[in-house]
Amino acid sequence: MHIAVAGNIGSGKTTLTTSLAKHYKYQPHFEEVDDNPYLIDFYKDMQRWSFNLQVYFLKNRFRQLLDLQRSGKKIVQDRTIYEDASIFAPNLHAMGLMTTRDFENYVDLFNLMDEFITPPDLLIYLRASVPVLVENIQKRGREYEEAIRLDYLTRLNERYEAWISTYNKGKLLIIDIDENKFHEKSEDLGKIVTGIDAQLHGLFK
Repeated sequence: MHIAVAGNIGSGKTTLTTSLAKHYKYQPHFEEVDDNPYLIDFYKDMQRWSFNLQVYFLKNRFRQLLDLQRSGKKIVQDRTIYEDASIFAPNLHAMGLMTTRDFENYVDLFNLMDEFITPPDLLIYLRASVPVLVENIQKRGREYEEAIRLDYLTRLNERYEAWISTYNKGKLLIIDIDENKFHEKSEDLGKIVTGIDAQLHGLFK
């Protein structure tokens, strides 16, 4: 069983992943942020480090997925490999922060990897407005995230919505975190759990 949590920066992926793993007694798998050697440099100079950062994320996510598939364990994953390829890299290219040559190289690499990975049984998308994202980012106080621009978050949100509108790799559950405060209210987390159980019920027949 593989549940994946997707969403923009500051949408609450890590918090929800932790809560769901605890509830279902699944193994949580988190995005490697603190050990990322490119992240701080990227937010200081996106154009210089965008390709390096995206390849690093892609490599780690692919390796993680292969390990998870081999293990056969029940997992909850913080962010998917599809977000790297469908949202972050194309956004950097469109903003002129990644060259066409690097972007095409990146896409070729992802397409090769995609042949070897299995989509999650359920994808949970955390939908959030930019003001809520900014509020959450400020609350957690990561120094390197202070340089994130509003237009960057807005572009990412637009790409997330476009991606989710065509997502067809498996079951999908959308949570509006402007309304659902699962990190503060246990009843809101309960609503998500109910939605997950409803989506996955058919898998256990």
